[in-house]
Amino acid sequence: MRKSINGLSGIVQNEIKLSPYDPSLFGFSNRKKNQVKILYWDRNGFCLWQKRLERDRFPWPQNELQVMEITQEQLSWLLNGIDFRKAHETLRYTKIG
Repeated sequence: MRKSINGLSGIVQNEIKLSPYDPSLFGFSNRKKNQVKILYWDRNGFCLWQKRLERDRFPWPQNELQVMEITQEQLSWLLNGIDFRKAHETLRYTKIG
């Protein structure tokens, strides 16, 4: 969690192979999974947001290089410490006959 805007944008560009200027949020976690940083480009500069949980852990992929796309709702769940990967899927019914 020592890296700030320049270091994290470098990781996005060089290791993840995405543009840090894209209209996306890029999330990073520490090893304990109790801190998260979110980097994003906002019109004319980078923004860096950080949150630390005092007791719990953020649900996070095991592989540190795994890139995961999530929805805005899933981001909200993540920031509240809810593991959206284990949430129930929406059931879809089809009419028979």
